[in-house]
Formats: sequence, C-alpha cells, structure tokens
Amino acid sequence: MATQKPDPAKRIADNKKAAFNYFIEERFEAGMVLEGWEIKSLREGKVQLTDGYVVIRNGELFIIGCQINPLNTASSHVNPDSVRTKKLLLHKEEIKRLVGKVEQKGYTLVPLNLHWKNGRVKCDIGLAKGKAEHDKRDTIKDREGKREVERAMKSRHR
Repeated sequence: MATQKPDPAKRIADNKKAAFNYFIEERFEAGMVLEGWEIKSLREGKVQLTDGYVVIRNGELFIIGCQINPLNTASSHVNPDSVRTKKLLLHKEEIKRLVGKVEQKGYTLVPLNLHWKNGRVKCDIGLAKGKAEHDKRDTIKDREGKREVERAMKSRHR
C-alpha cells in the first residue's frame, strides 16, 4: 500500500540522504512503538534519520540508527537511550511482501521521514536500490542546473 507525502506542517524529520543515495521504488507508512520521552523529544524536533536503516527480524520490522535525543527535562526515573532499536508496525501481508523484495539482490529498506498522523507518529519507509557513483553525479548536476534556472528567473523578475 503505497503512501502519499504528508502535509509539511505535520513533518517531524526528513532523511534527505536517502533520496541522494538510493532509488526509491516503493513507499510504505508504518507506525512506531515509542516511549513517552521519545514523543516529547519528537515534538521538539530532536531526531536524526540520516544514519537509520530498517531490518526484518522474525517477521517484524525494526528501525536501527534513528537517533532521538532526550530532552534535558526528562524524568529522573527514566534512562533514555537515544539510539534504541524501535519497532515498526505494518500489516503482516505487507511485511511478507517486503521480505520477498528485500531478499532480492540490491534492495534495502530505508526510513524516509517521520510525521504526525491523527496524533500518532508514522514513519515512511522506502524499498530502495542503491545508486552508483555516476548516478549520484547526475543527481548533483540536475540539482545545480535547477538552481541556476531559479536564479536566472529570480533576477529576471526584478
């Protein structure tokens, strides 16, 4: 079940490196199992997705390397672990489908963004295939070309 991009106002964090390093074939929206202090930190935007990746263990999805930094005001009886492995929630059929695709050579699962949906945190994960160096250079060239066009249009309208 592919998803659409969430409203920018509801975005928590984006993984901009994912689009640069991978070709995103499919997108899935998964729920996350989080602790209370993590939710408070997410509201403050203290999260980093760039080093995160998704693994499948025993038919369950887990996100590893997603860093949620605890707030200074965290409770004294809680021991926050900023790089704790977090469980992702998807339907069993979707997980089975992902297992089959990830076992193919070159495919991996990467977190794309975190966002709010009906008061809950959701994680968009992408079924991705790694880019080669020349593909990354093409991406950079396209990005710089778009910037130059934008600059030219901006200076023309002055």
